[in-house]
Amino acid sequence: MAPFFLLFALVTLAPVGYAAWLILFREEQSGLGFGGARQVFSGIGNYTEALSDPLFLASFRHVAVYCLLYIPVMVGGALLLALLLDSALARARRFFQIAFYLPHAVPGLIAAVIWLYLYTPGLSPVLDVLDSAGISWNFFGRDEALLSVVNISAWQWTGYNMIIFYAGLQAVPRETLEAARMDGAGAIRTAFQVKVPSIRPTLVLTVLFTCVGAVQLFDAPQLLQLRATEMGESWSPTMYIFSAAFKGHDYGLAAASALLLALVAGAASYLVTKLGNRWRSA
Repeated sequence: MAPFFLLFALVTLAPVGYAAWLILFREEQSGLGFGGARQVFSGIGNYTEALSDPLFLASFRHVAVYCLLYIPVMVGGALLLALLLDSALARARRFFQIAFYLPHAVPGLIAAVIWLYLYTPGLSPVLDVLDSAGISWNFFGRDEALLSVVNISAWQWTGYNMIIFYAGLQAVPRETLEAARMDGAGAIRTAFQVKVPSIRPTLVLTVLFTCVGAVQLFDAPQLLQLRATEMGESWSPTMYIFSAAFKGHDYGLAAASALLLALVAGAASYLVTKLGNRWRSA
């Protein structure tokens, strides 16, 4: 166990400890600014600055709305595809597994670049098709930008989670499915009343990991805000932290924001686990 704890201390405890130390200080310019910056003790000042910043609070609202849209679409889509692949009517299962999984093999930043091209007027064939059908849509609009981010994330993660659900469905005892058929259950009833309840632990774990990943949302909105200027550079909590650290050079504020984000992620994980355990035992 010693190597594990040593590695855990190096890659987890040490960075968290260093962040906790940074939070206690802020940089201030001395005099008229000619003497350079100096570190002064601020106590909980960085926490109060983060919590009183409307941009930081708004970033959590953006991610909350994103989760309300993204999680049902992605998890529901992945589950539906897995059920279709597991059905007796499915053909070429191996091909469709690979085809749906491929978007996940694309790095997040590259995926965002691809979709940025597909969203850009004058370049996008998607917009040309919509225009020819008489549909006007601005992917970088104030309200539409959120849907554009949801679309990128769902495209990238639906196939990955479909594979997980499909593996879970393969583990459902065939005797159980045969008994359901003998009792007169059709394909749809068997899918939603036998198969889905049988993979509840897999569903709960997927939702948990999706929530943790959602609060760390960065790549897609960071690239999208280059065109969707109304999103701003602090649209998500991780973008706010990045902006504070590497544009504002306020590492104390960035560290305080990061620890607050970790607390929110921990609370969300606890809530999802509790609700999931209650659903599993129902």
